[in-house]
Amino acid sequence: MNNIKVFVLLAGMVALFGVVGGMLGGQSGMILALLIAAVMSFVMYFNSGKMALKAYNARIVSQQDAPELYALVDELRTRAGLPMPALAVAPHEQPNAFATGRDPEHAVVCVTEGLMKLVDRDELAGVLAHELGHVKNHDMLLQTLSATMAGAITNLARFGMYSPSNRQNRSPLAPLAALLAPFAAMIIQFAISRSREFKADASGAEISGKPLALASALGKLQMAAQRVPMAVSPTMAPLAQVNPLSAFKGGIASLFSTHPPTEQRIAALQAIARGER
Repeated sequence: MNNIKVFVLLAGMVALFGVVGGMLGGQSGMILALLIAAVMSFVMYFNSGKMALKAYNARIVSQQDAPELYALVDELRTRAGLPMPALAVAPHEQPNAFATGRDPEHAVVCVTEGLMKLVDRDELAGVLAHELGHVKNHDMLLQTLSATMAGAITNLARFGMYSPSNRQNRSPLAPLAALLAPFAAMIIQFAISRSREFKADASGAEISGKPLALASALGKLQMAAQRVPMAVSPTMAPLAQVNPLSAFKGGIASLFSTHPPTEQRIAALQAIARGER
């Protein structure tokens, strides 16, 4: 099912690029936009994980670099029946985590330096199990593609509006395209991200065996995110376990907020712990 959604998402990106390109630059703009979209679809499929790591300024770490983290992920991925993912660390004080890659065999689980400092071992296991839940549920490619696609669509509209070379062929509908493109990108992300966090929480609770530890970690992460800003593009924010832009109120940060309320996620995990789900 996720493979079908990825195909539909890529096809939708190509079509939307063509429409916006045509509105901004006429027939030549449409052809150029379609060519760009076709190339980007190919590149994003194989390199979306690298793009996500670059967006968070994260680096891959080895077992020698982070032996305790490696051992914990190895234990959890064995329980989940997954291959060992690559591990990455992002140099952010805000505690957070995300998973990326096109499939379980090419998965990367990334944590921030702030996460390693804030949570205890059980809570860290819950956070990592949540990300492995995304891997097990084959969410990473869909979510990473939606994030990179949202940024690409937004940048296309911005380029088309302000490029001097495009003014003669620009359609009178160009201002409308510039307004609609970011909202179309938002809709793509909103439709994908919210329900998947609840499913990954449930999978993480099953993998770690400690739903209350994950609930406790989510509470800590949300409180820290409200105090500690993270310098990351709003289009990449939905990848993180809790909204990394919580410290920013209003504006574009709030428009790209696709995470469900953390309180609802905690309540769902507490219900799992009570055996109600």
